[in-house]
Amino acid sequence: MTTTNAAASAATALRSGLGPAREHPWTTAGALAAVAVALLPLAYLAVRSADVGGARLAAEILTPRVALLTARSLALAGLVGVLCVGLGLGLALLVTRTRVPFRRTLAVLAALPLAVPSYVAAYAWVAVADLWSGSRFDGFWAAVVVLTLYTYPYVYLPVAAALVGADPGPEEVARSLGRTPAETFREVTLPRLRPALVSGFLLAALYVLSDFGAVSILRVDTFTRAIFTALSSGFDRVGALGLSNVLVLLSLGLLLLGADRSRGRTRYARSSGARPPGRVRLGRATAPALIGAGGVLALALGVPGAALGRWLAAGASRPGAASEIAAAAAASLGVSLLGALLTTALALPLGLLVARTPTPAVLLLERAAYLAHSLPGVVVGLSLVFFGVNVAYPLYQSVWLLAVAYAALFLPLAVGAIAAAAGQATAGVEDAARSLGATPGAVFRRLTLPLAAPGIGAGAALVLLACLKELPATLLLRPTGMDTLATRVWSHTAVEAYAGAAPYAALVVLLAAGPTWALVHGSGLIGRTHP
Repeated sequence: MTTTNAAASAATALRSGLGPAREHPWTTAGALAAVAVALLPLAYLAVRSADVGGARLAAEILTPRVALLTARSLALAGLVGVLCVGLGLGLALLVTRTRVPFRRTLAVLAALPLAVPSYVAAYAWVAVADLWSGSRFDGFWAAVVVLTLYTYPYVYLPVAAALVGADPGPEEVARSLGRTPAETFREVTLPRLRPALVSGFLLAALYVLSDFGAVSILRVDTFTRAIFTALSSGFDRVGALGLSNVLVLLSLGLLLLGADRSRGRTRYARSSGARPPGRVRLGRATAPALIGAGGVLALALGVPGAALGRWLAAGASRPGAASEIAAAAAASLGVSLLGALLTTALALPLGLLVARTPTPAVLLLERAAYLAHSLPGVVVGLSLVFFGVNVAYPLYQSVWLLAVAYAALFLPLAVGAIAAAAGQATAGVEDAARSLGATPGAVFRRLTLPLAAPGIGAGAALVLLACLKELPATLLLRPTGMDTLATRVWSHTAVEAYAGAAPYAALVVLLAAGPTWALVHGSGLIGRTHP
């Protein structure tokens, strides 16, 4: 074989693997490091399960209690997911395809429940029920109501984006062939929305499976609550390990169920210069539509607003409260910013690699990064406690280990945004720059990084939002003596001190509203809601 042929063969083999490693060695190395961080929780579960042994784990898992936990968790996740699809689809259609009044306002307000952490929402509903009726608001159906109202934006946002970006041509053709509006929606529009609907359903269902704060406050026994109780009350590590393995299997089962449809890569062809989709007048249905949408938003935003307004002054009135609130807010912002920076830095090489060379090996790395995202924070926190004590003790009880937990949990949020933006930088542009004598570092600074900057910013905002709201991993991994807004809300609501929790809960929502607004504004949804 000649030298030229050998070089060509080597290049072909390299491209079929991890991409241009020689040309961008730091990209491949960084991507591997990011995936290694994401897989730390699964490595912990594998090591601990091997130490405990299959027989003992089976004894912990094969019990009526675990079967009941499985049935209840799956029922809660499935029911909330279905209700989220209904609410998200209805609101998305209302703000993108109708001439309902106050459409722009509705488009923004419909996304704002995403800024309300589930534990804050549950606290607010319990407080309002206690204040108005004197009865306890809890149980399975209470969890269904609360989790649906604060997870439907996972469906609303992708569906609204798909409706805004869709080419109206196929729908117009269907109407010209005699199809009724209902038939056009069922036969043309709905199939094009199916990937976004499936993705949103999976996100909502996985969120419910991993939720800890709401189900704990509402006293619903699910896997996350049982795992945390086993660790904090009985210090039953083997029991917690068995429950964690079952929860991981349930989460991965849901993830694999819709993996091909929920990857967020579906694109709808849209001819250049195509008109925005048409909007219909609702006529007599305008009032019912506004009442329905207003009712959902009143429940999702009004109940927390009423509860926080009622208790806020009392919660901040005692001596020392202001300094405690300021310290918790500073800790939340500090550790969340650190987590967002670390996660974005880890996601950058993986996102660039996915955008440049989506080979099977690279896509396998990306899928691996999503595994930890499907795990609940309590499992990730438990795994990193073990990692810190046994492998990286200098990191134990430090904000850096908590930032690593955030990176393991939320890496895919940044990877997806970065990959989507970096895909705009074609390989030809970079090749042309290098052919003109630019070094790889200069190409990255002057071309790749500016073109990927919107995605980097969007990914960082998503991760910051998630870090601000995250509770179970923060409870397990925060350094001794450090309280965040989330942990303060939890400590006060655990003893039903609603007034004490109010200032911290209000600040969590206020801080989370910023990244949520940036997400909605950056999606183009607001700008495209004009007639």
